[in-house]
Amino acid sequence: MYQIDFNQPIHIHFMGIGGISMSGLAEILLKEGFTISGSDIHSSPITDRLEAKGAKIFFQQTADNITSDIDLVVYTAAINFETNEEYKAAISKGIPVMKRATLLGQLMHNYQNAIAVSGTHGKTTTTSMLSHILLAGNTDPTISVGGILDAIGGNIRVGHSDMFITEACEYTNSFLEFFPKISIILNIEEDHMDFFKDIDDIRHSFREFAHKLPDYGYLVLNGQIDNIPYIVEGLSAEYATFGIDNDTDTFTAKNITYDAFGHAGFDYYKKGQYIDHIQLNVNGEHNVRNALAAIAVADRLNLSMDAVKKGLLSFSGAKRRFELKGTCNDFTIVDDYAHHPTEIKATLNACKNYPHEELWCIFQPHTYTRTHAFLNEFAEALSLSDHVIITDIYAAREKDTGLVSSKDIVDKMAAYDVDVHYIKDFEDIEKFILKNCKKNDLLITMGAGNVDSIGDSLINK
Repeated sequence: MYQIDFNQPIHIHFMGIGGISMSGLAEILLKEGFTISGSDIHSSPITDRLEAKGAKIFFQQTADNITSDIDLVVYTAAINFETNEEYKAAISKGIPVMKRATLLGQLMHNYQNAIAVSGTHGKTTTTSMLSHILLAGNTDPTISVGGILDAIGGNIRVGHSDMFITEACEYTNSFLEFFPKISIILNIEEDHMDFFKDIDDIRHSFREFAHKLPDYGYLVLNGQIDNIPYIVEGLSAEYATFGIDNDTDTFTAKNITYDAFGHAGFDYYKKGQYIDHIQLNVNGEHNVRNALAAIAVADRLNLSMDAVKKGLLSFSGAKRRFELKGTCNDFTIVDDYAHHPTEIKATLNACKNYPHEELWCIFQPHTYTRTHAFLNEFAEALSLSDHVIITDIYAAREKDTGLVSSKDIVDKMAAYDVDVHYIKDFEDIEKFILKNCKKNDLLITMGAGNVDSIGDSLINK
C-alpha cells in the first residue's frame, strides 16, 4: 500500500474534491505544503475556499485532468471504477490510487490524540459539540466535521497541537481504515443495507472498529447499545458508557429540563456523583446523549468543567442539524438532515418542546434501498407530525429500479391519523405551504438531499 510521508509534500489529486470530507483532507494537506488538485461536478463555496488557498480544481471529470506530475489520486467509495475517466487514466498511467478513508487513517498517525466519532446517528453534532469544547479549552485542535460549523468557518480547522477529531462512518467499513486513540460509538442500528447484510454484520463492523484502539486507548459507548459485551469482549483499551437516568453508566444525565425554545439542560453525574449542571443551546433528548459522549472524551483529556460548559453552551447546532432558517408569513422554518427513522423520531420529538401551533414536515427520502428497508418505520416516525408532505426519493448514488417510491410511504401512513400528501415538484410544495401553513406553525424540511432549498426559497419570497 502507498504510504504518504507527511514531511515530504507531494501532488495529490482528489476526485470529488467538493465533498465535505474530501475538501477537509485537501485543506489540511494544503496547509502542510502539498500541491493539491481535484475535480467536481460544479463549483461551490467549498471549492471557492480551496481555490483561494491554492488548489487547482476542474469542474469536469476527464482523463486530461490526470497529468504526469500527479503523485497520488484519492477517490471515494461513491465512484464507478468502470466509467470514471480520471480513475481509469490514473490506473493506465501507473499513478497510485488511494481511498479517502485510507488517507484519513494515515493522517491520524500524526496525532497523539486522534479522536474518531462513530455511530449510525449523531456523528456531526457530537463532533461539533466536542470541537466547541476543545476550542474552549484552548487545545488548538485540527477538526474535520461532516457539516458546516460556524465556529470554524466551514468544515475544517487546521490546528498545531496533537489533537485531531473527525467523524468515522461505517459505510463500506471506511472507519476500519482509521487509527484513533479515542473512539466514540453513539449508537448501532440498521442502515446502509446496500452494503451490510443485517444488524449482526453492522455490529461486527463496530466491534472491529472498537478493537482498532491501542492498549492505551479509550472507548466511549452509549449504554443503550444492544449487546455491549460482544463489542468490548477482548478489548485491551479502557471503555466507559454514557446514558440517561442510569447509574450503571459512567457518565449520566439526570433531571432533564427544556427552556422556552426547547433547549435542553441536565444534571451531569460521573460514576454516580453529581458534578455540575449543563445547559445546552440545542434541542432534544438525543442531544443530551450526544453531549454526554462529548463530555466523556473531555473528561479523558482532563479538560476543565469550565471548558465543557462554555463549549456546549456556545454550540447552537451545525448546518442542517435542527437549523433555524427563518420565518415566512409568520410561520417558522427549520431544516434538519434526518434521513433515518430514528433520526426523524428524535427530531420531531424535539419539535414538541419548540413553541408552535401545528407541525409541518416536508420529507425527502434518501436512497431507494433505505426507503425500501424502512417503509413501515418511516411511516411511524413521520406520524409524529401534524401534516406531512413527501416528495420524490433523492437517489444519491443509486438508480431507480422501480422497487419503491415515495408514494409507498404515503400509503403506509394511511394507518395513522395524520394529514399526508405526496407532492413531486418543489415549486408545487411551496405553493401548497404558502396556502395552508398558518401563523405560529412550525415547518421542518427533512432529508439528506436538497430538500433544504424549499425553506430557503420560502424565506426569500
